[in-house]
Amino acid sequence: METIKIEEGQIRNLPWHQWRFEKSFFLHYLKPAPFKLADLIKIPLEFKKGTVKLRFLYNDKDCFCQYMPYVPKKVDTLQLVENNRIEYSLKYVNRRKIRNLLKQKKEADDILIVKNNRITDTSFSNIVLFDGEKWHTPLYPLLKGTARERLLAQEKIYEKDILVRDLPEYKSFKLINAMLDFESSPQIPLAHILF
Repeated sequence: METIKIEEGQIRNLPWHQWRFEKSFFLHYLKPAPFKLADLIKIPLEFKKGTVKLRFLYNDKDCFCQYMPYVPKKVDTLQLVENNRIEYSLKYVNRRKIRNLLKQKKEADDILIVKNNRITDTSFSNIVLFDGEKWHTPLYPLLKGTARERLLAQEKIYEKDILVRDLPEYKSFKLINAMLDFESSPQIPLAHILF
């Protein structure tokens, strides 16, 4: 599955989605991807205005585009949740393991998953943390999101191995994914990560 942002009828960051799609397809099916996303995305007229979320679903033979209006998820607090066995290196429709972790969020809006004492991702995004000078993203995320990879290539963010004990070194954080732009994502105080 790929989640792609469409704004006013324009597909955002398509080369990064094509790159991940091809990589994921090959890892999962052990053969090159048989199609290009640009050839398959035909935006219906009713989705050419505003911000739209496109879910591109596929298996080894077929694909399907699902369009929906984008409704941002309001997240102001994160609950640290530990799971040392979780794997999510490829983007799947089945997110049962992550949904199970969400049951531990208590009063927080979302979770921040800790694996082997390392900060990874939230339930739906990568995280970037600000130390007062630079934005760092965990060296070991669960999923290497397209926004994360693009921002790393542009040197707007930098990878760092971030342990739970390192969190007090940071002042704030942002959540990023295909739908959440780094520039417009709210900067949230670090105190909003709950231990």
